[in-house]
Amino acid sequence: MDNRTCDYTGGFPVWDKSMKATHTILMPDMLPWHFRIMQEVLKREGYNVELLKNRSRTVVDEGLKHVHNDTCYPCLCIVGQYIDALKSGKYDVNKTALMITQTGGGCRASNYIPLIRKAVANEFPAVPVLSVNFSGLEKKSSMPVGVKLLSRLALAILYGDSIMWCYNQTKPYEQVSGAADAARDRAFDAVVSRIKKGGYSKYKKINREIIAEFASVKLVKEKKPKVGIVGEIYVKYAPLGNNDLEKFLISEGCEPVLPALMDFVMYCIINVVNDRRFYGHKPATAFVYNIVYKLLKRMQKNVIKQFVEDGSFEPVHEFESLRAYADKVLNQGVKMGEGWLIPAEMAALAETGVPNIVCAQPFGCLPNHIAGNGAMRTLKTLYPDANIVAVDYDPSATKVNQENRIKLMIAAAKEKAADC
Repeated sequence: MDNRTCDYTGGFPVWDKSMKATHTILMPDMLPWHFRIMQEVLKREGYNVELLKNRSRTVVDEGLKHVHNDTCYPCLCIVGQYIDALKSGKYDVNKTALMITQTGGGCRASNYIPLIRKAVANEFPAVPVLSVNFSGLEKKSSMPVGVKLLSRLALAILYGDSIMWCYNQTKPYEQVSGAADAARDRAFDAVVSRIKKGGYSKYKKINREIIAEFASVKLVKEKKPKVGIVGEIYVKYAPLGNNDLEKFLISEGCEPVLPALMDFVMYCIINVVNDRRFYGHKPATAFVYNIVYKLLKRMQKNVIKQFVEDGSFEPVHEFESLRAYADKVLNQGVKMGEGWLIPAEMAALAETGVPNIVCAQPFGCLPNHIAGNGAMRTLKTLYPDANIVAVDYDPSATKVNQENRIKLMIAAAKEKAADC
């Protein structure tokens, strides 16, 4: 008999604040560049958080066993990663909780929580699922996110973006194998050390240190094709979801270009502001979200300015420029899933010298297919040199077929570069 330490609502355990001192919280490996830092922010706040690293085929198989096959691939991977971890024997299942983020939009991601609860209920009935969201969802089982924690998580995202951006511009060109990986680890260690000491207010100094760490790596003078990665947030960033796409592109002699995660955060926020204009939502809500948006926009501008002043690396796109690119292709009222952000990112990449693009999408993800595949014809009209391939990810799709499609796109890119 299990020792159930939780209150139960609707037959499922509910997280409460007393568990903060007793429970280990498991995070899915959804955003490896960013969650590694966000984990330390939450630890600083008193939460015992652990980022899962299990990525074997067993994870996908566990997902298939515990959710129906019509469930979108990211949810299947996340459920599988949780179940695999709980079965490992590493955790006390009476003192373990699962954490998942929710955007509150129309994507099925906002409904992962009931699926996760049902998946773990039979074998692990005492494990609560904890929501992190800013939309008022799951009020009985969510992590309180105040202004202070929100600002610290935003900084963690900016640091993660900087490390990701510098690493992908360094790794393909390193003179000494492993030098970029060592710089990445040193950068992470420096950020984590600052967070542990509470040095949140010095984000400009921390970002300069990240840039300097990678700028010290000696590079070969070689031009390689750049390949942008856009699409649904999970399969865009998570190695488990996209079969380690970044690593594969580097192994094929390319430089991967990932848009900033902060762009997705600002996309979610500006959509609430736009709801007032497009759908007549409450002006008070739009007013508050617009204040947050302006603060994040200023922080992102400061980071971009540092990249420009240093000159060692190309900066990420400014979010306001993405909105302008979106207006060429799709109305900003189209906001289900990643909505207008996907064609905006593709247009921004094509406009700034990255015509080769992988649009990563979970099979059966309706918003992704409409906003991604549906916009490609317009994008190719606007950017005739655009070399875009849409790749579906799901349990039945073979890695070989996915990589072969990407290899054909890379071959076309290299052939075109040779002709120039």
